[in-house]
Amino acid sequence: MSFINSVFAKLKRHPKRIVFPDGDDPRVIRAAQMFYERDLGVPILLGKRDVIERVAMAEKVGLDHVAIVNPETSSDLPIFCQRLERLERYKNMGLRDSRAVMTNHNYFAAMMVQYGLADALVGGVTSYGGVFLRPLLNLIKPLPHAGVVSSCTIVELENKAFGDDGVMFLGDTGVVPDPNMQQLASIAVQTGLLARQVFGQRPRVALLSFSTKGSARTASTEKVAGATELARQIIAKIGAEIAVDGEMQADAALDPVLAEKKMGPSLVGGKANVLIFPDLNSGNIAVKLIHQFAAARTFGQLILGLTRPAADLSRGTDPEEILCMAALVGLQAIEYRKLYPESAEA
Repeated sequence: MSFINSVFAKLKRHPKRIVFPDGDDPRVIRAAQMFYERDLGVPILLGKRDVIERVAMAEKVGLDHVAIVNPETSSDLPIFCQRLERLERYKNMGLRDSRAVMTNHNYFAAMMVQYGLADALVGGVTSYGGVFLRPLLNLIKPLPHAGVVSSCTIVELENKAFGDDGVMFLGDTGVVPDPNMQQLASIAVQTGLLARQVFGQRPRVALLSFSTKGSARTASTEKVAGATELARQIIAKIGAEIAVDGEMQADAALDPVLAEKKMGPSLVGGKANVLIFPDLNSGNIAVKLIHQFAAARTFGQLILGLTRPAADLSRGTDPEEILCMAALVGLQAIEYRKLYPESAEA
């Protein structure tokens, strides 16, 4: 069974409600139909009903069992406006201003997820990353132990010798341009926790550098080495079952023979299934190269560090990728309800 089919099988046992801010996009409408047909849960499309129905008809897609919500006419809009106005940065806004904000689909979707009207959201199909991320940062509570909001891409390789049967988690690949030591440690922990949720076993997290265990000493390598120690401290504090090591070069993280030569015994070296990059340049470039050169399937970006699951997609995405990301955030939602019950009840 492929990685994504195993995700479908798990989610089918615990279906979830996924909200899509870009509800009138043909790709999203197709993905919503596939999501329901696979018995994965209830898709919620945001937009004007007549527009969505017209697009669906043109695409020859049925909308049975697909929820459609127009933020402009929703009965939840006044409540959402009131909640928005209670936030510190919006206290000086009048009703008209809060309404203008809340009729924005990305803000409305984030509010739905924060207050339990949907279990997770998938967006970014028609907007730049910053436009999609800002509402999440403003409205959704951060995880208590997360020092930064970051992102992760899951990669499924044809070569099953890498990671866990070819599946690897890469972070940060889309949010934090140049993380400091504390942020890098948080990214390592959050990505490891995601891998733990998906795999159900102890992740092996490698913090990557151009140096292995002090073979070169620069501010950059010392940042990675320091982040490794901080990550271990965080993991011990929260009681997570995650193995972390670094700094190490990519070959030391993936090749057991080279790992033994370069760094000696390690729980991570030569068998990492989670790769943490020192900055966004290296992370994003690596994902693009893997996708082009290795004929790999990539699933991203999953947003990490928030108490609600969300995914930020590329504007060049297709219906199949939207479906896969919806299933992944749905799978996260199952675990989030167990991990953060108080937040779920709120």
